[in-house]
Amino acid sequence: MRAQRVILTLALIAFPALADAQVANPDQDAAIVVQGQRDKPSNWRQAETDHVMVISDGGEKDLTRIAHNLERLHFLLSVLLNRVDQPDQTVKLRVTLVGEGAEFDAMDLRNLRYSPGPYVSAFPAPAYYDPREDGAVFAASRFDQKVTLERGQSLANILPDLVRATAPATPDTPGASPENPGLAATLSASYAGSVARFGRDDPMALSVNEVAVPLSAEGRIYAGYARHFLLTNFPHAYPRWYVDGFGEMFATLAVEGDARIEYGRAPDGYRKVLDKYARMPVADILTGRYLNDRKTSARWTPFHAWALTHMLFFSNERKGQLHAYLATIAAGGSMEQAAAAFGDLAKLQSELIAYDRAKMPYEQMSYPADRAAEPIVRRLSEGEAAFVKGRLELGARVAVPPASDDAKLEKLRQAAIARRDDWLKDLRRDAARYPANLDAQLLLAEAECRSGNGSACAGAADRALALAPGNSDALAWQGTAQTETAIAAPVGQRAAKLKAARVTIARANRANSESPLPLIAYYRSFSDAGETPPDVAIEGLMKARDLVPASPAPRLMLGEALAKRGSGEAARQALIPVANGAYETPEAAEARMVLASLPK
Repeated sequence: MRAQRVILTLALIAFPALADAQVANPDQDAAIVVQGQRDKPSNWRQAETDHVMVISDGGEKDLTRIAHNLERLHFLLSVLLNRVDQPDQTVKLRVTLVGEGAEFDAMDLRNLRYSPGPYVSAFPAPAYYDPREDGAVFAASRFDQKVTLERGQSLANILPDLVRATAPATPDTPGASPENPGLAATLSASYAGSVARFGRDDPMALSVNEVAVPLSAEGRIYAGYARHFLLTNFPHAYPRWYVDGFGEMFATLAVEGDARIEYGRAPDGYRKVLDKYARMPVADILTGRYLNDRKTSARWTPFHAWALTHMLFFSNERKGQLHAYLATIAAGGSMEQAAAAFGDLAKLQSELIAYDRAKMPYEQMSYPADRAAEPIVRRLSEGEAAFVKGRLELGARVAVPPASDDAKLEKLRQAAIARRDDWLKDLRRDAARYPANLDAQLLLAEAECRSGNGSACAGAADRALALAPGNSDALAWQGTAQTETAIAAPVGQRAAKLKAARVTIARANRANSESPLPLIAYYRSFSDAGETPPDVAIEGLMKARDLVPASPAPRLMLGEALAKRGSGEAARQALIPVANGAYETPEAAEARMVLASLPK
């Protein structure tokens, strides 16, 4: 079987050409017309490059710069990891930049497939990353933050006392009264009022003797993209510390003009952090023991992950050992076994301490400006913008733990179902407010299908198809809903209904042969029905894996299918990145079970 020949003929049926797509003028700022309704421009914009799509409600200049720098970072990583001009069919990363931290937190984006650290509590909660079946999404606040290592004393608190002690004598001081309190008392009251106005923990209530380091919002974005690049272009099992540290190495990305880029410089406040928190033993990190050590969350930081990764990445002597270490883990070996590649770990510990105290190397690279083109920017309509956050929330909201005989686990499951149903209720209401908005109906169709609501999914997919006949995603969800209906139908009707569902899914594939959704839906039309998937369905699953290499779900399905066919080694290669990946995912436990069942 070869995935390359799957531009799915699926059911081997010819279909009429799709209706021509309507292309909007990206420079047009006026309100656009959708189905006779005017949809006004929003304050959200989208910047798209060859490898990333960035959406933000901030300024256009900042959005353009960040998107352009991400494309530059992609080229830099391609050079460093020998991927320049290699074929790339992967789905673009979708990056969403939200406002202040409170706005970001309000979305309650629970990371199911991304769990860095564990880091000390002083460091802010991680960004959101989800390698979904239809393409990975990443979200972060676009505002800088700070890490407070030692709390200071509020300037607003101490100024009143300082004023009383240092205010010069004035004529009114000796005769001070409630009506004439004097200069010192007036100033004291004024500063005390600043505490009430700003709040004692408000950033505006300045502190003295505080020890803090900045955490750049752009740095979080660049680090997130570097991790995604690694997991997408080199989809292997990795130790968590390495994926975390690899991202941090590119957090200090700096661009000079259109021809020079820099990476690897130490983050601001690096030495303050290492002086504050004791270093974890290198042996515990390389063997993974730190993940089960209670002390880790009081000592381990992104800067520590940066330090170890940086030393091994920049050291000519140790780089080969790092490659051997990673290769052992990628092949399914334990971290304990892999650590042997470094030899004497006590010696490595000494080298790391000395490295921390030395001048840190970094690199600059010149490149042709045309290798990272300017992004194309357009303004989102109000209807499109209304569902930006909903698309982010979808991943965590519709995820429900499996049924369990354990009362405690079942209680958690029921709570998750209740949260999902509440969210769905709100989404249905919002989608009803925008009946002529394609994004609204597609999001609702996906949410309903992923929640097992086949009839409601089909209704939303039909509305989407009325707005955009031949839309691939809408057809994929329509076919998914038809599959669910077919499986629930009487035995005598099942075969015909499943055939009709597969015809719909084949149309979705023909509409967009580079979308993973129809490929996965076609395979599931067999596996969910308890039927043996044909070769073409498994080839489609292989292509879906190649389109979204970091997504664990297609890999798990492929590994299970290959295992049933007796292709043990191919199944193992598909499953190891899921079973032993850097971050625990909902698919990991099942992947480990299938791996354990394979012949040795």
